[in-house]
Amino acid sequence: MQSVSGNAAYYEEQENKNTLKMREILSTLPPFLKQYFRGIADRTSARTRLAYAYDLHVFFEFLHTTNPALKSIPMTEFPLDLLNQIKKEDIEEFLEYTSYYQKDTKTYTNGERGKARKLSAIRSMYHYFYCSELIEKDIAALIEMPKLHEKPIIRMDADEVSTLLNQVEKGTALTKAQLKYHKATRVRDVAMLTLMLGTGIRVSECVGLDLKDINFKENGIRVHRKGGYDAIVYFGDEVAEALQDYLQERRNVIPESGHENALFLSMQNKRITVRAVEKMVKKYASLVTTMKKITPHKLRSTYGTSLYRETGDIYLVADVLGHKDVNTTRKHYAAIEEDRRKKAANIVKLRDREQREENKDDSSSTAE
Repeated sequence: MQSVSGNAAYYEEQENKNTLKMREILSTLPPFLKQYFRGIADRTSARTRLAYAYDLHVFFEFLHTTNPALKSIPMTEFPLDLLNQIKKEDIEEFLEYTSYYQKDTKTYTNGERGKARKLSAIRSMYHYFYCSELIEKDIAALIEMPKLHEKPIIRMDADEVSTLLNQVEKGTALTKAQLKYHKATRVRDVAMLTLMLGTGIRVSECVGLDLKDINFKENGIRVHRKGGYDAIVYFGDEVAEALQDYLQERRNVIPESGHENALFLSMQNKRITVRAVEKMVKKYASLVTTMKKITPHKLRSTYGTSLYRETGDIYLVADVLGHKDVNTTRKHYAAIEEDRRKKAANIVKLRDREQREENKDDSSSTAE
């Protein structure tokens, strides 16, 4: 199975949607930001730029409402020289403000990760204009990123995985209302969950799959990875069986126009969305455990954990999960690494137990 570029229509569609949203939010931001976003376009995705735009909108809106000198100036007329006038304390006050604020009757909160994302956007903006020699100093570089405390990885154990898939197949714990849809979605849901649990692919990669991305001869699927490249991910017999069962059913479905190539279809016979998969996972996971918040990403963590425990090969796990940096993988699975180090304490044997006990007995006899 060769890793050649497949039908990227789905991903192009997502990029186009994000681009349109980007244009909409840019119309509310200072005009100099158009140059910044053009400048970083070649090394960032539309999704990343959109996230930066939202965060920078919060930042400039904060300046507009809290700085007396800026209140009378529309945000869309802020000059580039404003970046030279902003002080380190202004950015620090903004980060503190994002901990808790209200807008349009809605309440927003940000922890250390939310603040880190916002500071990353501000830093990127300052860095671009400073390197372009359009501002005098890179004040944002003086602010340290918030210290991020590692969150425990939530994953499912083997019994929970088995119970989850059994519930998807049988639906014994579903409500009457849920059972109405279960008959129509059961085979599809089993295939999707088995695929994600059996390969560790991202939910976006799963919904983006086309029919021609599956190769049963080599048991591989071609996925469009985060970062814009294609990769082959291989699957086992259990995943192959679930996919074949679904494809047999899929052949009897007439997709809506424009969705003919999509592997997984919704009840409306359109390509299923990320949001729909998230709701599906939440529905079934709630039947298995109420102590863990299981999301599609937690299914990915479950697979990564199982693969690492079975192989002990962190580089293999990084490769299969599509992590560009193995340190990202190591960070996520540090707890398992600790377990492995603890087990290592008793792997190397210096003397057998009987010899040690015999020597103790001999020492006791000599002492008497």
